[in-house]
Amino acid sequence: MNSRYLPGATFPGNLEAFVELEDCLAGVGDILVVVPSHAFREILETIKPLLKDNARVCWATKGFELHTGKLPHVVAAEVLGADRPVAVLSGPTFAKEVGEGLPTALTIAANDEAFAQDLAVTLSGDNFRAYTSDDIVGVEVGGAVKNVLAIGAGMSDGLGFGANTRVALITRGLVEMTRLGVALGAKRETFMGLAGMGDLMLTCTDNLSRNRRMGLALASGKSVEDAQEEIQQVVEGVLAAEAVHEVAENLGIEMPICHQVYRILYEGASPREAVGALMRRDLKSEH
Repeated sequence: MNSRYLPGATFPGNLEAFVELEDCLAGVGDILVVVPSHAFREILETIKPLLKDNARVCWATKGFELHTGKLPHVVAAEVLGADRPVAVLSGPTFAKEVGEGLPTALTIAANDEAFAQDLAVTLSGDNFRAYTSDDIVGVEVGGAVKNVLAIGAGMSDGLGFGANTRVALITRGLVEMTRLGVALGAKRETFMGLAGMGDLMLTCTDNLSRNRRMGLALASGKSVEDAQEEIQQVVEGVLAAEAVHEVAENLGIEMPICHQVYRILYEGASPREAVGALMRRDLKSEH
């Protein structure tokens, strides 16, 4: 049992924990990596010499690599080679609810259809359903950008702006997410699915979301550091805001909501000032 983060959730009887990675990976064919985005390259480099030649690797890591702007699948190709079957798991999945056995669905995107299907069958059960996709880029972009937007949604609610503002932020945030994803080669329809709109809605509207709680804390006047200390877990949206800002700038993609979240986190802008800047932007057609 993980008494700190998942109290009450009992681990399966056939789950075995190891201290050393060598023991964990010995003879293993499929590997699931679940680490924050800033540790992703390092952990892949660590496990690379321990992998079987035919080992397949999937991850639940969300976010662009900071300062390189590379998505996890690009990092994986650089470290593990472009020919290895890889996959990403993403979607609206709070660990607490999964641990409680509540019905949940997510998306598995892979560069190998057989790997995606094998994972879907292995992970699915009475209370957990996996859908497959071949759009790794879209699924990864959705997982990165939604965390930034969730900080914005938390700040909006923390300032008392109400349901109108929250829904406007989510809807226009989905446009920004889609705009960036399509520019990077993703399929537009991916962002209307579980890894796009689904994960965005969940992360922006429920207080189990660490990113939303970060936004609520910032709206109350806390610093990023104080909010992080209060939450006691990695808040991916903080690093993602910087990475998304850099990627969008390099590509010339307009992402005004994400830009204002970046300004608040890294340039000292106040949440109310950021909202004013968004509302005063030039009027334009919705589509």
